[in-house]
Amino acid sequence: MRAPGAGLAAFPQVPDDVRLIDLAWNAIAEVPDRVAGLAALEELRLDGNGLRRLPDLSRLTALRTLHLDGNELTTFPACPPRLETLFLYGNRIGALPDRLPPALRHLAIGGNGLTDVPGSLWKLTGLESLNLAENALTEIPAAIGGLTRLRLLDLGHNRLTEIPPELGDLPLTDYLYLSDNLFTRVPESIGRLDRLAYLNLTDNRLTCLPDAIGGMASLVELRLYNNRLEELPGTIGGLARLRELHLQGNRLIRLPAEVAGLSELRVLDLRNNNLRELPDTMPPKLSHLDLRNNRLRELPESLADLPALEKLDLRWNKLDGDPEVLRRLAARGCVVLS
Repeated sequence: MRAPGAGLAAFPQVPDDVRLIDLAWNAIAEVPDRVAGLAALEELRLDGNGLRRLPDLSRLTALRTLHLDGNELTTFPACPPRLETLFLYGNRIGALPDRLPPALRHLAIGGNGLTDVPGSLWKLTGLESLNLAENALTEIPAAIGGLTRLRLLDLGHNRLTEIPPELGDLPLTDYLYLSDNLFTRVPESIGRLDRLAYLNLTDNRLTCLPDAIGGMASLVELRLYNNRLEELPGTIGGLARLRELHLQGNRLIRLPAEVAGLSELRVLDLRNNNLRELPDTMPPKLSHLDLRNNRLRELPESLADLPALEKLDLRWNKLDGDPEVLRRLAARGCVVLS
């Protein structure tokens, strides 16, 4: 049965042998107890309803996928034993069951205000994606290193103060969100995440980065804005696949010359720093360079030789005179804002 967004206010009648029920984005306030007896049910989608409680679903031995994002649940009953996907994002659940299905592959329990999670979570060695964002977690144990199949991890918007070194043991490939926490440092072990494509460390209290960050050879996008970084390690130039680097809202005075080694970089955002100069050589494929609100007085002539540069934003600097490099860029069609 598929009836998402159909304006339903009550759970409809369904056949006993139903395998899929999709009633997302309706106004269903209650799931009747008879649903707990649908022995053939494999997938149940109830996102975005007004659910406040659920019946005991532990008898649904065929259920593999359960979507309950965006409801008003305050508790979650015992899980179906063979569940592989569980989405509970954006509810009001105060605690998870101590026992979680051992076959879980995808778990999203962000946006619930959780202060901790059961130890059994870190024993789910089949997990491939884990979302714990927008809770009130204060620590992540070393046991996270045992999630040996994890590809995606979101720990953003919590109250974490330390990144466990064991994070470097994970086989992450897609993304790692660590934004909006209370981190002051990044462990050297992060450099072992050499298959990770996207790293977000924004809105923390970082004052420096480890040299090991240059070992993250697969990074395509790195977001570090709104920290307290005063400098970047020269090893950052080793990120040969990086296409976007976001550094706005830090305390950078200069960039290391090694940034020229970012041979695939297209977007470099340096707004709201304390930059007084740029390196003589910049990444060769830059298309967008944002330097708003720095302390630049002059620019290297080599900027005019960047063939892909489409937009250069220099507003709220105090450049000396009218640099020739800007006239050259404008003449070939680059948008220059100064």
